[in-house]
Amino acid sequence: MKLNGNTILITGGASGIGLALAARLLSAGNRVIICGRNEATLEEANAEYPALITRVCDVADAPSRHAMVTWLATYHPDLNVLINNAGVQHRRDFNGDAATAALDQEIAINLTAPINLIAELLPTFKRQELAWIVNVSSGLAFSPMADVPVYCATKAAIHSFTLSLRHQLRATNVKVVELAPPIVDTGLGGRTRSGGTANQRMMSTEAFAAEALTQLEAGEDEVLIGISAETRRQGEELFDRMNSRG
Repeated sequence: MKLNGNTILITGGASGIGLALAARLLSAGNRVIICGRNEATLEEANAEYPALITRVCDVADAPSRHAMVTWLATYHPDLNVLINNAGVQHRRDFNGDAATAALDQEIAINLTAPINLIAELLPTFKRQELAWIVNVSSGLAFSPMADVPVYCATKAAIHSFTLSLRHQLRATNVKVVELAPPIVDTGLGGRTRSGGTANQRMMSTEAFAAEALTQLEAGEDEVLIGISAETRRQGEELFDRMNSRG
């Protein structure tokens, strides 16, 4: 992937790995647009990095997403990179009564929203000389953590969808990449961690972004960071070991 001279949209880009990627891509010479649901968080990101372009958007809400796509077509018709980063994670115990609380929202934000956004932006991308779609999955797409089962399922689905989309677009100018983070020190899951990962060393957002961009620049179809490379290699063979930790 070419790391300069692009116009880039990062969903969920106001914090965590999204903001870390945005900061590095800005410094590399790109126009970077971040979107998110929380206007105050976007304003904080903009105060830290004034060159960022911000847009309030709930990508899981069809009217909000359509409005952003229309705005992009009007003001940023040269958009050629999408990083589908927005995500939420909830612990769920199906032995209890609240197992399906906010279920539709978790599935929508993590899975259906990025698919819909891709479909809506593809006409724009196909008009560019080169374009990239980067779908953020997770190391947990390959070996799930049982106490965040829906999150893991949505990330496994994103992995599967990305494989198929790459195949369908193989003869076009649009390149499709999967980016699988390890455990990164962010606010994902409300700053609580799955029991199996709570005692594991987390990667900083800055270290993650640096490694991710190195692999993206190298042209990898699957960008596997840290432990994600191991979960991709061993898959479900790791399941018992990962879920036996306290």
